[in-house]
Amino acid sequence: MPDGDWDCWLILGGRGAGKTRAGAEAVLEHLETQGANARVGVGAPTAADVRDVCAEGVSGLITIARDRFLSYNRSLGEAHHHRGGYVKFLGAEEPARWNGPQWSLLWADELALWNQDSWETAQFGLRLGDHPRAIATTTPKARQFVRELSERSTTLLHHAKTSDNPYLSELVKRRLYDRYGGTRLGRQELEAEWLDDVPGALWQRSQIDATRVKTAPDMARVVVAIDPAVTSGEDSDETGIVVAGRGVDGRGYVLADRSCRLSPDGWVRRATTAYAQFQCDRVIAEVNNGGDLVERVLRTVDRIVPYKAVRASRGKLTRAEPIAALYEQGKISHVGAYPELEDQMCQYTPDGYDGSPDRLDALVWAFTELMVTGAEVRFI
Repeated sequence: MPDGDWDCWLILGGRGAGKTRAGAEAVLEHLETQGANARVGVGAPTAADVRDVCAEGVSGLITIARDRFLSYNRSLGEAHHHRGGYVKFLGAEEPARWNGPQWSLLWADELALWNQDSWETAQFGLRLGDHPRAIATTTPKARQFVRELSERSTTLLHHAKTSDNPYLSELVKRRLYDRYGGTRLGRQELEAEWLDDVPGALWQRSQIDATRVKTAPDMARVVVAIDPAVTSGEDSDETGIVVAGRGVDGRGYVLADRSCRLSPDGWVRRATTAYAQFQCDRVIAEVNNGGDLVERVLRTVDRIVPYKAVRASRGKLTRAEPIAALYEQGKISHVGAYPELEDQMCQYTPDGYDGSPDRLDALVWAFTELMVTGAEVRFI
């Protein structure tokens, strides 16, 4: 690890630049030097990622130094180093997983894909030893909290290009640069450059920032909208849950983003809790994939909550465009910041989105209900 009085070593690296190996080697150095005092938290976007990449991947801790660990339990995500140190492997899907453990070192791999709340929660546990600190290795993506981390005076920032790695096959480098060199995607994935706004995206961060407010006026109507995931495993899409309202001033307001990756019972309880907290008028849910599942589960939790099921008769882009136009006209404000939701919004283009824009879908359903008249939505 580098010398210096830093709190976070942030490595922004292109694909194959060696950032994961750098994180693993830094953890091994810490385990060797701190002995039994070493308590290391290792995290990745999901539990599968931290196991398959940070522990057992080609550059993972267990793969490159199996002989230095007395034990490794892949089911529990725990490893014990021969000098007495302890390593815990955790996914970043649920912030609560990070609530409680204490660390002398934290390694966050692919931080730009983390649930931001998990990163924040993990910071409270970073408190063991004389100088507990974090290592974050990630491909740079448009995440505001990672940008803010990079700009702190206590952060040591390194960039690593794909071409910088002398151990990466020249054939692979040539193939990648021939295909992506000079492109926008190549600048991010190979050159490790920050690319904030996506050309052609329906939303731009400057639009959202320009109308952002700290508090909302009195609401004329409030809804909680749900875009349910089809499955609920650790690799499933999230269920989008967004609370939005139309103020007495006629403008729209985003009041909360409660999206999650939980079982149907779990996300329904989240939605009904939000319904009560914000004194909503109705729960709205897309049922294209879930059929009557949503209402069936909803009624087991709350039998009387007003509910409307909606089916999309148009594609995502067509449904999203009127809502994007309202943002462009300055008619919708975010009350506070919602990084994951705003990331989806600012990365969604007419060509689609890499993944499932679950939070965005929930937001579109909410404002379609609140502010768009004559929308081609069939209510059931």
